[in-house]
Amino acid sequence: MMPSRSLVFSTALAALLSPLAANAEDISMVLNWVPTADHAPYFYAKQQGWYEDEGIQLEIEAGRGSGAAVQRVAAGIAEVGVADLATVLLARGEGANAVAVMTVYANSPQGFYWLKSSGIETPKDFPGHSVGNPPADASRIMWPLFAKSVGIEPDSVKFVNVSPQAKLASLKSGAIDVTSDFYNEHDLKVREFGDDLGFVAWRNIGVNPYGNSVIVNETFLSEHRDVVGKFAAVSQKAFAACVADFQPCLDALMSEVSGLDPENQKDQWGRIKELMRDETTQTVALGAFSSERMAADYDMISTYFDVKKPFDIETVYTNEFLDESVKMTGE
Repeated sequence: MMPSRSLVFSTALAALLSPLAANAEDISMVLNWVPTADHAPYFYAKQQGWYEDEGIQLEIEAGRGSGAAVQRVAAGIAEVGVADLATVLLARGEGANAVAVMTVYANSPQGFYWLKSSGIETPKDFPGHSVGNPPADASRIMWPLFAKSVGIEPDSVKFVNVSPQAKLASLKSGAIDVTSDFYNEHDLKVREFGDDLGFVAWRNIGVNPYGNSVIVNETFLSEHRDVVGKFAAVSQKAFAACVADFQPCLDALMSEVSGLDPENQKDQWGRIKELMRDETTQTVALGAFSSERMAADYDMISTYFDVKKPFDIETVYTNEFLDESVKMTGE
């Protein structure tokens, strides 16, 4: 028997007037790059309905670099974003309106790759060569810090604009001599280039600022602390679930994003777990920041960059919304 029109209308009206629907908050989240394994937890939580259960209607959009993500969040175009934290601190020095609520990469994922056959053995050989990456790439923004750390002049290389998807092909063809990339895809490059691959991780030369972190618009945070708290809690829960079993998270990612190789994404997740793990995320909470490390990161950017508007580092991050019973695993 078909339900009456009045029953259908009443049911729909009840759904619209339910507390969850009435209080639903639309949140736009801009990623640092195109979605890959490190973004799988957000897609998994969304597919599971965890954000929706907390009254959050989440829209996830691909990004064009950490610098661009910070700009969009600071301007309020997106309420939430993912960005390299050193880039966030530099933007904060320009007055950017953004606060970090959870770290994903407790260790810097930044690294440079080259082919030894090009004559480059170490970063000291970079001068006179071309470095390919996108204009908003965090490693390009932070390049002066890296250059000074390895003892070369910041203006001794030529930067070439290369999309994230074209880095590998550009290196292989010789269109560029060096490229920056996250440690996530290290295995892919090892398979492609074998013993000819040269690599240096920033964290291995003493440059280890916090990497990708979840940031929110500061004004939105002040006006919607409960919503931000729920978003952070769900995201932390999702990362913990993916650490425990990545397959469901991979399935969620693959169903939403085309063109990804599942085996490559599994390899990436293994590297991502290395980057997520440090003393603070293992003993305080998954995603938690260390006040000592944050102070060191601020000192680092203050030393190597012109911070136009000095700020209190304690105002740029918070662990307030993280569940301390959720910790990063030891392996």
